[in-house]
Amino acid sequence: MISQTEIQQTYSRFQNELQTLAGKIGELEQEAEEHTLVLATLDEALAKEPDRKCFRLIGGVLVERTVKEVVPALRTNRDGIRKVVSTLTDQIKAKEQEFENFKREYNIRIVQRA
Repeated sequence: MISQTEIQQTYSRFQNELQTLAGKIGELEQEAEEHTLVLATLDEALAKEPDRKCFRLIGGVLVERTVKEVVPALRTNRDGIRKVVSTLTDQIKAKEQEFENFKREYNIRIVQRA
């Protein structure tokens, strides 16, 4: 049997881990959405002027490329971000289930104070 202090520490750890995962998911979803917006703009340019210059920030360095070079890389990045979001979503669901099991095992109830 674990002590009251250990239960409280474990409860706090679960809350922190869930909050961290949720924050990371939100951040990555925002990044994927930004990629989608840029791709929507570049798809028009790709159809009309595939050799048009565009600039891309890679590792803090601004590089000149053509639209036809940048679009596939952006799609790959966006798809990779979406996969990571999916993986993190699965992780957060598993962590939430683990947290619920922990709360049930130690009969933890949230008390609302007025």
